[in-house]
Amino acid sequence: MVFHNKKTVYLGILASFAIICGYIETLIPFFFGIPGMKLGLANIVTVIALYQLGIREAASISLVRILIVGMLFGNPYSITYSLAGGVFSLLIMFLFKQIRFCTVIGVSIIGGILHNIGQILVAVLIVDEFNLIYYVPILVISGSVTGLLIGILAKALILRIERIIA
Repeated sequence: MVFHNKKTVYLGILASFAIICGYIETLIPFFFGIPGMKLGLANIVTVIALYQLGIREAASISLVRILIVGMLFGNPYSITYSLAGGVFSLLIMFLFKQIRFCTVIGVSIIGGILHNIGQILVAVLIVDEFNLIYYVPILVISGSVTGLLIGILAKALILRIERIIA
């Protein structure tokens, strides 16, 4: 029972941190030429949860964060795009996490790239404009850079959290 309570509290802390990161991101002016592009700070929590708790918990935290941040600071389209990117990237990150030589940073880079690709694919379907595909090279580069930064931060936090919990 104690383990279950600790896990529930930890899930709540991570979900709260993800929501706070999502809110902070709405305050940061980040103009990169692509509407709606963000740094993805809340994905730090997704990576941490994936490595420390598992895919179900990471998916739950991600879903709660996307819905709450989307309802408070976004719109139905932002929720749709975030869900598409989040689901697509989390599933692929989970698969790559199973490969022994993939590090936290590598998995995060893959997640950053695929989050952007998932969003652009949904945008093509919603807007019915195939020319949006031309943004993919820029999105791969931006996803790589943000994924690298998120991965470095997530790895450092995972190590610190493990020291605190141990």
